[in-house]
Amino acid sequence: MSRKAAVVALTALAPISWGSTYFVTTEFLPPDRPLFTGLMRALPAGLLLLALTRKLPQGAWWGKAAVLGALNIGAFFPLLFLAAYRLPGGVAAVVGSVGPLFVVGLAALFLGDKPTAKSLITAIAAAFGVSLVVLKAGAALDTLGVVAGLLSALSMSAGVVFTKRWGRPEGVGALALTGWQLTAGGLIILPIAFLIEGAPPALTGTNLAGYAYLAFGNTAISYFLWFRGIERLSASSATLLGPLSPLTAAIIGWAALGQALGPVQIAGMVIAFGATLAGQLGPRAPKVPEAPRTVQVSQPELFSSTEKNAQEVSMDLEVSGVRR
Repeated sequence: MSRKAAVVALTALAPISWGSTYFVTTEFLPPDRPLFTGLMRALPAGLLLLALTRKLPQGAWWGKAAVLGALNIGAFFPLLFLAAYRLPGGVAAVVGSVGPLFVVGLAALFLGDKPTAKSLITAIAAAFGVSLVVLKAGAALDTLGVVAGLLSALSMSAGVVFTKRWGRPEGVGALALTGWQLTAGGLIILPIAFLIEGAPPALTGTNLAGYAYLAFGNTAISYFLWFRGIERLSASSATLLGPLSPLTAAIIGWAALGQALGPVQIAGMVIAFGATLAGQLGPRAPKVPEAPRTVQVSQPELFSSTEKNAQEVSMDLEVSGVRR
């Protein structure tokens, strides 16, 4: 396996893990607490990573960490859950799948990556494939839900682009940077959750197990792999792994909840997965023309050649009767 393939495979584990969020939320967590769930995903994971790495931002990185935390976590989670509650699950997934198109535009503005026909086609194909998998006939649309879904996709896409643009400070690992963002995002969600949803609900052992999985496996580890992958892949390649999340959710729904998968859904999976794979195939490196060969002449050879030429010229002049 090549190095890039290994990076892609590890990064893909993040959206695959996020695809289990729907199942864990419905089967293990208390209902109607989306903001509290977002808070429990982000803040405990962020504080754990801060304790493990023992590194805090310095200088301008206080502001950058806050911006990245807001885009990737603090704004993304509430908008995502708002869309999920206002829209049928399939519609919310389709609205969120436009993220790769947002990344193409934002990468052109902030990274100087010119949009290519391939990036546009693969992004559109991925969204179309996801729509075939999750969108049901007669699904109702809600304006606020659609706007929230689009804004959540835009927030996450901007987070990908600015994570790529800023990188990370020298001497700071991806684990520490993940901890900064999760903590900042969790602190943003904290007052919003208590203001809108009130005090935390009484939690059972099943609830605590679900929150533990979301916080540490689904968030701390997954976001570490995600941010690490963004550093090593192009922005468009990384975001085209996103459709693996709704595809994973559909497979879990079929395997664990008995949800049907017909020919249309399977065709959609093939299209979305094919677009994801195509997005990882970079262009071939152009052939570098061979440099012309140069003949090096040592100084003694150069001098002897010059003296020989001078002698030949002198002899020619003497023969013609011209003295030097």
